[in-house]
Amino acid sequence: MTSLDPILKVSNLSVEFPTDDGIVKAVRGVSFEVRPRDVLGIVGESGCGKSVTAMAVMGLLPRTARVTGSIRFRDDELVGLKPKEMRAYRGQKIAMVFQDPMTALNPVYKVGWQLAEAVRAHEDLTRKQARARSIELLHTVGIPQAESRVDSYPHEFSGGMRQRAMIAMAIANNPDVLIADEPTTALDVTVQAQILEMLINLKDHLNAAIILITHDLGVVAGITDRMQVMYAGKVVETGTADDIFYSPRMPYSIGLLGSLPSHAGSQERLKPISGAPPSLINLPAGCPFSPRCPLADDVCESVEPPQVVVSDGHVSACHHVEALNAMADPLKLFEEVAT
Repeated sequence: MTSLDPILKVSNLSVEFPTDDGIVKAVRGVSFEVRPRDVLGIVGESGCGKSVTAMAVMGLLPRTARVTGSIRFRDDELVGLKPKEMRAYRGQKIAMVFQDPMTALNPVYKVGWQLAEAVRAHEDLTRKQARARSIELLHTVGIPQAESRVDSYPHEFSGGMRQRAMIAMAIANNPDVLIADEPTTALDVTVQAQILEMLINLKDHLNAAIILITHDLGVVAGITDRMQVMYAGKVVETGTADDIFYSPRMPYSIGLLGSLPSHAGSQERLKPISGAPPSLINLPAGCPFSPRCPLADDVCESVEPPQVVVSDGHVSACHHVEALNAMADPLKLFEEVAT
């Protein structure tokens, strides 16, 4: 295997949850791959399937979940592995920074003890060696006075420090793939920048790939190699950051960009997307975004759009790619709706 080969390759991944009200189609046919030092951004509203995709890769979904498709780590298929078999990959080869560090960290154990347990789960170390490794990890993620902070409880850390501690736990065993699920949520802008910069530095240090999951397009701007926009459990647009930011060819992507605050002038109004995402139990027959889309027509409401190649590496799931190509400024698509 060469450095050009994917470390992780997800193909046609689907996840369903049976409920009393019906089948929740949380993830529908998601595919992507990452190579060493790649940064893949997965963006979308809450409930679009981003975190479920990550949990499927980690093998952390409940037993009732129905997972189909393929998740390959190097040459090994992960879909269908038993929980005991999955432990050889989880934490050591694929690690995850969870969304809320206050609930992900156990409040009754010291941070250093939790880090040491993460290390000892995969390495044969004494408690003294594991403690030394915990202090080293806290140093690595930039926590000051690590020698004393190792004996602190999670509630004694600030939000940014707890997030750093979670990242320290994720990189404890030098994983090949690091999944960061909303790693900057509820942090102030300065701390967000520090956390993102640290992730990029760790990526280069570990020669690892990063999958960055977020609802905020501003978070992934400038640090991702490729981006995927998800809506209603499905990838609706894939491309480079430049493709998505400057030449979006899916109305939902355009709507996300329009909802970002602009630095151009404080008087400019945001352009929200009207309506709400569809129920994942009762998806519409056609494009799931059609009830909220300014371009929706009869075809959109009856036929779900296929993936259309816009340019090399840029793919969109929209019936109106040609119409968007012809627009002088597709980013103004939602302006009339907002006024």
